[in-house]
Amino acid sequence: MNRKWITLTLITGAILMVSQCKDDPDTSGPISYGTPYTLEVPSGFPQANTPADNPMTEEGIRLGRFLFYEKALSDDQSISCASCHMQERAFTDATPTSVGTRGIFGRRKAMPLFNLAFHDNFFWDGRVQTLEQQSLHPIRDTVEMDNDLATVIQRLSANPIYPPMFKAAYGSEKITEDRIAKSIAQFERTLISANSKFDRVIRLKTGEQFTELEQRGYELFTSDFDPNGGFGGDCFHCHGERETRYLFGAFGRDLQFVNNGLKAVYTDEGRAEVTNDPADVGKFKVPSVRNVEFSFPYMHDGSIPNLDSLIGFYNFGGHKHVNVDPNMKAAGIGRNWSLGQKQALAAFLRTLTDYEFLEDTTFSNPHIQ
Repeated sequence: MNRKWITLTLITGAILMVSQCKDDPDTSGPISYGTPYTLEVPSGFPQANTPADNPMTEEGIRLGRFLFYEKALSDDQSISCASCHMQERAFTDATPTSVGTRGIFGRRKAMPLFNLAFHDNFFWDGRVQTLEQQSLHPIRDTVEMDNDLATVIQRLSANPIYPPMFKAAYGSEKITEDRIAKSIAQFERTLISANSKFDRVIRLKTGEQFTELEQRGYELFTSDFDPNGGFGGDCFHCHGERETRYLFGAFGRDLQFVNNGLKAVYTDEGRAEVTNDPADVGKFKVPSVRNVEFSFPYMHDGSIPNLDSLIGFYNFGGHKHVNVDPNMKAAGIGRNWSLGQKQALAAFLRTLTDYEFLEDTTFSNPHIQ
C-alpha cells in the first residue's frame, strides 16, 4: 500500500514539474489581461477604431509607451519611434525628411501622431489600415530602423524590465511580434489632442472668445474662394471641423488623400504607389492642422519650412496638375490675400495648438523618469 502511494506521489510530482517546464501559453490573441482602459472620446469626435483582438489595458498602454521610446528597436540602437516623433513637435520631427539609423535621410517626413484612434489609413500613402500594422513598418524599413523582429525580441527578452511588463499585459512573459505591435498601437491610440483654444471656443463653448484677428482668420478658413472676388481660403474642404468631425485632417473616404498642387511633376507619386492608379499620382494623406504651429516643416517632403510659408503656398494657389483636387480652385491663379488676411489666418491656425497635449507627461519618455 505504501509503495503505491509513493509511486503515485512520484508520478504526480513529475507531472507538475513537466507542466511547469512548458513554455508559457501563447495568449497573443483576443484574451485580455490587465486592467481594462476606456478611451475617452472627445465630444463631437468620431467613434474610435479599436480592434476586438486588441482591447486596451493600462498595462498594455504602459508597455507600448516604453517600446515607443525604446532604442533597442533599431539596428544600431541609436533611434526609437520617438526620435522621429517628438512630443514637443506634435509627435513629428524637425527635419524635412526623417533621419534613420546611420544618419540616412528618408524621402518623406514623419507624420504627426495624434488622434490616430479615429483614422483608418496610415502613412502618407495609406498603405496600411491599422495601427497594429503601422507600428512594425519603421522597424523593418531599411532606411528607418533597419532591424528584424527576431533581433528586437531577443534584445527585449534580455532586458529585465520587459518580460514582467509583457506578462502584466498579456498573461505570460512571452515576447512576440504581435504583442509588440499591439502594445505600441495601444499607446498611440491614447495620443488624443482636443484641448486647444479652438476647442474651448467652438466645440466646447466654454465662453472663451477668439480675438478679432483670430475670428477674421476663422472666417477666412471656413469660406469658399471665389475666383472673381477672391477672399475665401477653401481650407475647410479638407480641414474643416464639420467636414472632419473636429479632426481637421484626413477623415472619411472622400477626404483621405488629396493632390494639393504641391508639385507640377511628382517624383514621389504618393497614393498611386499603393493603388497603381494614375489618377492617384500626387495624392497624399491629408494631415491634421491641429498643432500646426509646431509640426513644421510641412508636406510629405518637408518642403515648406514654416507657417508663413505654408500660408504663402496656399495664397500662391498651388501648381496645376491633372490630378489636382477640385477644391484647389486657385491653382495656377493665386488668391491674392492681403497681409492682414494672411496674418489673420495664421492667428486662427495658432488657436489649434493644444499645449496640454504637447506637455502631457503621460506621453513622455518613461526611460528617463
